[in-house]
Amino acid sequence: MSLYGKVLFITGASRGIGKAIALRAARDGAWVAIAAKTADPNPKLPGTIFSAAKEIEQAGGRALPIQCDIREEAQVRSALKQTVDHFGKIDIVINNASAIHLASTEATDVKRYDLMHSINGRGTWMVSKFALEHLKKSGNPHILNISPPLSMDAKWFSPFPAYTIAKYNMSLCVLGMAGELRSQGIAVNALWPLTMIETAALKIADRANAGERKSRTPEIMADAAHSILTRPAGEFSGNFCLDELLLRKDGVTDFEKYNNTPGAALEELSPDFFLDDGQLEELDALREAQAAQAQAQAKAKL
Repeated sequence: MSLYGKVLFITGASRGIGKAIALRAARDGAWVAIAAKTADPNPKLPGTIFSAAKEIEQAGGRALPIQCDIREEAQVRSALKQTVDHFGKIDIVINNASAIHLASTEATDVKRYDLMHSINGRGTWMVSKFALEHLKKSGNPHILNISPPLSMDAKWFSPFPAYTIAKYNMSLCVLGMAGELRSQGIAVNALWPLTMIETAALKIADRANAGERKSRTPEIMADAAHSILTRPAGEFSGNFCLDELLLRKDGVTDFEKYNNTPGAALEELSPDFFLDDGQLEELDALREAQAAQAQAQAKAKL
């Protein structure tokens, strides 16, 4: 399936994973509303809503840059209205915008706590809420949150409780809204990377480990998102997807192309936070099966 003619409303799409998802959709001929805060160039965080719009149009899509702070109800309502006024509809909402602060409870000030929770949980919920009236009119409506599986293992909470709770709020939106909206035919899913994804935000948040980090590019998340968004909404909802696992199930076997560090072996890649043990076991088994199949095919050619 293709995203040709579909209208995507993507938060935080001026850079990173959000922009990569937009560009992948644009190659199908999709129309994208870029809802993000950055309108003026920032030397620390390259990319603006206007530069992203230019790239989307060069990739084959149509773009609408909208400066929007998803903490503000009036701005969210306005951004959604501008999208519908411009493109005539909204088919897909990508809740990608997120704030990160990797620190202990003592090292996290209240202002940082409020910022993460107002963007990650509240912003995701609010964008989804006000988009519903438009999604109900779509032939294949999707909400996709860039958020992790809900593992209750204390190891994911203890290093940075405030961030974990804020990020899990996005996943709780998936859990609740998938059940709530299933009867209305609106799919709600989550997507999370197996490895660290090299973005400008990560470079700032994890600068201490920059020299040791072996990450992947945002394109792996874009391809995984495309796989989700082209599925029938009525048949695929309430899932917490892991990028590589999803793509391997789709038959993808070449993951070297996603490496930010060329030649890095799978076991050398830096794992992301919040990974689910069950998904990791399933992925390991699938890797082994695909490797065995590749070896058998190579021997058959001899």
